[in-house]
Amino acid sequence: MDTDSTRPKPRAEATAAKRRQARPLKVALGLRVRALRQGRGISQEALADEALIHRSYMGDIERGMRNPSLENLYAIATALGVTVGELFPREGQH
Repeated sequence: MDTDSTRPKPRAEATAAKRRQARPLKVALGLRVRALRQGRGISQEALADEALIHRSYMGDIERGMRNPSLENLYAIATALGVTVGELFPREGQH
């Protein structure tokens, strides 16, 4: 049995692999949502509640791990008080 405590656990390896698979647009969207949320001084959980989205799903969006539907993008934008277009970074911002 391998007792090396520095070796990553299987779940940690899977999570790291998922992060590496995140696409640039999803990552840029997530970073923009996070910046808008933090700029308004609200928690991730409060934004999720306002947008009627599960808090763990909101976290996945902010980390660029999810590809949210148009309906969810609209709900997030509405909760943040912006347009859906404002959720996407402008050229050169990502």
